[in-house]
Amino acid sequence: MSQGEPSIRVRLWTRQIIETITLVLLMLLVVRLAVQNFHIDGQSMEPTLHDQEFILVNKAAYLLQQPARGDIIVFRYPKNPQEDYIKRIIATPGDKISITHDAVIVDGVALHERYINKQDAHDYDPATTRRTIGSDQYFVMGDNRGNSSDSRDWGTVPRQNIIGKAIVVYWPFGVDNFGLLPSESDVFAHVH
Repeated sequence: MSQGEPSIRVRLWTRQIIETITLVLLMLLVVRLAVQNFHIDGQSMEPTLHDQEFILVNKAAYLLQQPARGDIIVFRYPKNPQEDYIKRIIATPGDKISITHDAVIVDGVALHERYINKQDAHDYDPATTRRTIGSDQYFVMGDNRGNSSDSRDWGTVPRQNIIGKAIVVYWPFGVDNFGLLPSESDVFAHVH
């Protein structure tokens, strides 16, 4: 074995370690840019999401497609952009929404929302919730309609405030809804 051989091995080994560390850091950066964790604080999304659960939010979900009715989104609260909220999209730009005492109606179609809290008192004020959604605006509501501060109270969410789409509950481990969040797009299938 020549004297130059150990130094070549050390250099190759050092290079491999540096490349591995760089690759891991790059992967962590990409994941951090595309995915964010979010802590549920409150009961506004029950029974779908519960107080003190942790979820992952896909921040890249809307790079190639628009937010859709039924998506659960995390967004910067329009009245205070330092606060993040989580709600379900009910109406998208151009939709006509009205809410009666017992139904949410989007473009003339009454929604059969199986995901809402059935114990809610559906005592909505129809006068404040009959409107056409503006461009780049989204009408959102919590699934726990009797205990949710949402678009009925403070208006629509601008597109630029949307952080991403909720995709999975990861904590606490083993709860009933642990795992991927179900798609509720079929609730809106008849809305044009």
